[in-house]
Amino acid sequence: MIVVLLNVYLVILFLLVKLKIVPFNLFWKVSPALVFLLLLIGLFIPMGWGAPQGAALVVRNSVAIVPNVAGEVIDVPVIANTPLKAGDVLFRIDPVPYQAKLDALKAQLELATLRLSETTRLQTTGAGRGFDVEQAQAQTDQLQAEIAEAQWNLDKTVVRAPADGYVTNLALRKGARVSSLPLAPVMAFIDTSDTIIGIEIAQINARYITPGQPVEITFKYAPGKVYPGKVESVLQAVASGQTQTSGLAVAPKEIASLPLAVRIRLEDKNFADVLPAGSTGDAAIYTDHVTPTHIIRKVLLRQIAITNYVNPF
Repeated sequence: MIVVLLNVYLVILFLLVKLKIVPFNLFWKVSPALVFLLLLIGLFIPMGWGAPQGAALVVRNSVAIVPNVAGEVIDVPVIANTPLKAGDVLFRIDPVPYQAKLDALKAQLELATLRLSETTRLQTTGAGRGFDVEQAQAQTDQLQAEIAEAQWNLDKTVVRAPADGYVTNLALRKGARVSSLPLAPVMAFIDTSDTIIGIEIAQINARYITPGQPVEITFKYAPGKVYPGKVESVLQAVASGQTQTSGLAVAPKEIASLPLAVRIRLEDKNFADVLPAGSTGDAAIYTDHVTPTHIIRKVLLRQIAITNYVNPF
């Protein structure tokens, strides 16, 4: 853009000199350099913090699906990359062992309940001990708790979607044996209930960014279009500023000025919902400072949107 404005000035200067409106003296000869410095210092450098621009990325929360119970998979009705609703069945584990355990506990509970009734009747007639009643009651309560756990295990043989989304890279098949180990997930579930869009902004340009400021963003996925949004938050930490508990001494390393991440939300929720995870683009944030630069940034962003038709990078 600075080159375009400078070329416009050169054309105007050429016409003025050609028409002999201005003399072609030393001042007008060096005036293009002066105009360049004026544009750079007075407009384009302040535009960095008045309307900062950065690369954008769409990310989604991924849930590692680990069943709560182990067993043989008997059904996988889900289809990879097909939209699912929260509660839809992902796969089923053979329920027979868990149903058998539940039935056995229910049978024991019937016997324990009968024993509690008999000991209570004997205690009321003076032919039994109070301790026997308490022991029978405790056994009954324990069996009821075990039945609740067995019923929970039986219910968990049907694994359901934790939220709206889809399963990707599906490799699970009928007949496979799964376990409840947290380090052995059987599928990856992509949560689409919330679309996370992050922008990387250089630290030098992030000083005036606050939640609620307007944003415009263009995606490689949708070339030629610019979508409005709002700043949600500025993430207050990057990896280089994080420390963890360790038994090691500080390991000095070269400090790099990493960009800060800004989370935004699109106004068009329907479009946000269909954006594939990993979609990239460019975004501009319009702060309350150096507002005249907003017009230049809007033009630059729309140029990027148009070149997205042919620029794959």
